[in-house]
Amino acid sequence: MLAWSGMPANAAPAANTAPQGTLVIIGGGLRADNAEVWQRIVTLSGGKGARIAVLASASINPEKSGQSIIAKLNQYGADAFFVPLGVKLRNSDYRKAAEDPAIVAQIKSASGIYFAGGDQGRITQALLRPDGSRTAALDAIWSVYRNGGVIAGSSAGAAIMSTTMFYDAKPVLDMLKMGVTDGKEIAPGLGFIGSDVFVDQHLLVRGRFARMIPVMLKKGYHLGLGIDENSAMVVDARRDVEIIGYSGALLIDLSGAISDRGVKNFNISNAAISYLDRGDKFNLVTRAFTPSPDKADNKLDPNQPDMREPVFTNDILGNNAVLDLMGNLIDNAQQEAIGIAFGNPRDPYPDLGFEFRFSKTVNSVGYSSTEAEAYSVLKLRLDIRPIQLRQPLYRYK
Repeated sequence: MLAWSGMPANAAPAANTAPQGTLVIIGGGLRADNAEVWQRIVTLSGGKGARIAVLASASINPEKSGQSIIAKLNQYGADAFFVPLGVKLRNSDYRKAAEDPAIVAQIKSASGIYFAGGDQGRITQALLRPDGSRTAALDAIWSVYRNGGVIAGSSAGAAIMSTTMFYDAKPVLDMLKMGVTDGKEIAPGLGFIGSDVFVDQHLLVRGRFARMIPVMLKKGYHLGLGIDENSAMVVDARRDVEIIGYSGALLIDLSGAISDRGVKNFNISNAAISYLDRGDKFNLVTRAFTPSPDKADNKLDPNQPDMREPVFTNDILGNNAVLDLMGNLIDNAQQEAIGIAFGNPRDPYPDLGFEFRFSKTVNSVGYSSTEAEAYSVLKLRLDIRPIQLRQPLYRYK
């Protein structure tokens, strides 16, 4: 077990007030055959016959989406049911439904809640009153969670887990170029994970780690967790995070990061970035890391690297590019790696790009799996700075 230096930006709630339940935060794209994730939701909710309330409020077609999820949960032993509450639900007034005693009682009868994917803004619209206060339905969901139940959510259902969520988000690179605005790119989430951790989803396949950082800086988060598709983070009452499913999660720590206000464009120095692979565990309070069993006895020796060639990518925001770069760096004689991000020459600010410099420090640690080509990578330093691109970027010969 590896201890992490520093503490979260905000202390965790006292033990007697903290929710006693578990979160299952899914990065989207959860396949029907991902038994590990589906079964974990059902098991944590009580096992065979567990009553799981399905809220498809985010969906453009809540009935269709809800019934699909119910079928999957029931396939793994649950007794799931549809909660008729959604902005797009036909022949329904979602404002009245959110205060309906019958729907509230239905939710309270559950031992698990599942939020479907779609548009996370529809979830908060359905569950928060216009003044921002909780509806009776949301109070019921919190009651399930406080009393030991499960809150699971995929994609949009993952986005709502932190106190801030992406709302009408621009592309990742545009967010670095033009910044983020409250009420536009970001809005309040439901905060099930607490006020000290920011959550994002679809992370590795869409290069979204880069958009997490400006939001974390703006809202004062020190820790950010981004989960990839077809994968999940299970967060228990002790705030232990376990990664399950197909892929993993990126952990971003800004507790030691600084920005140069004298530089016009977005920049950051001394951020820490880690990759938590499937089976790995991390505690949000103690910052202790525990590798998966297949990596426990295979900590990398920095004096015996497997690779020596320079590590570089010209598309750090591409599908899994950041993961490939981090894995290639941690088991390498090289001490740093560079990734570049730039846009279409017809985009706004075509001459503005960004350099992502990943460096090993004395605190950087890697673990390699004995069963597959997979790494866990801890505490690489990340510096991002703006660069000017020559126009045109290329010429014909």
